[in-house]
Amino acid sequence: MTDAHLRSRGDGDGSKRDLTYPPLPEALVVPVYDNHTHMEIADGGDGALDYREHLGRASSVGVRGVVQVGTDLATSQWSASIAAREPRVLAAVALHPNEAPALQEQGRLDEHLAGIEALAALPRVRAIGETGLDFFRTGEDGRDAQIRSFEEHIRIAKEHGLALTIHDRDAHDAVVEVLDRVGAPERTVFHCFSGGPDLARLCAERGWYMSFAGTVTFKNAAPLREALVVAPRHLIMVETDAPFLTPTPYRGRPNAPYLIPITLRSMAETLGTDASMLAAQIASNTELVYGAWDAEPVTVDE
Repeated sequence: MTDAHLRSRGDGDGSKRDLTYPPLPEALVVPVYDNHTHMEIADGGDGALDYREHLGRASSVGVRGVVQVGTDLATSQWSASIAAREPRVLAAVALHPNEAPALQEQGRLDEHLAGIEALAALPRVRAIGETGLDFFRTGEDGRDAQIRSFEEHIRIAKEHGLALTIHDRDAHDAVVEVLDRVGAPERTVFHCFSGGPDLARLCAERGWYMSFAGTVTFKNAAPLREALVVAPRHLIMVETDAPFLTPTPYRGRPNAPYLIPITLRSMAETLGTDASMLAAQIASNTELVYGAWDAEPVTVDE
């Protein structure tokens, strides 16, 4: 049996959060997918949900399936294992950019990249991610390792015909430079899109997808909502990045895939459109990027 969690969420500032999960939102009429979540992370204190509970709650409110995303070799292996046995889960596998400098220093980056490439061959692994660049946590001395890791993930995605899921924090220009220089995969997704309208226009020109998280509901996120308005409807998706980035009005509490309806309805309000119409478009976009959730059989969990 796969372990329910691999790690716990850490709160670096030492602040005390409300660890209770928010109530179930009103169910969506038209179902969608959460295309980026981390169910291996325990949050909610003693009330932490395991992946079965997450998926059960999500199904009850119209979240049809999720993409479970790895950030190192262990979480990527866990993600692939869950996807192999659970029909509501597809997997994305990668080394997070903040992992690359330490692995490079240890002389183990190539070994771990080889592990990711092995996972990429599995049928229910549909994306390489989250990979990219993060200049918020990593200084100048770690950037070369991040860029090399990013380039290798792009190669793996293209050679295996998989989508690419990008982590981009304080690194918009550098991420675009790498993608333009080495050539982006056909299906490239900016996870937790954090740019403004200018980056949205650039992504639209190149046909890159923009996935919006609970941050789009935050009061101080006007540029993000401007980007959503600029983004073509056929290039937008929705995610939680759970257990992080819980949407308003529950910001700070544990996030989970079942809270997708809150973010989607907020997006529909910003766009001045019907939530069901937007859900139908986003569901179609998500399936174009990752394929059908039932295209490959799952194994029996003994």
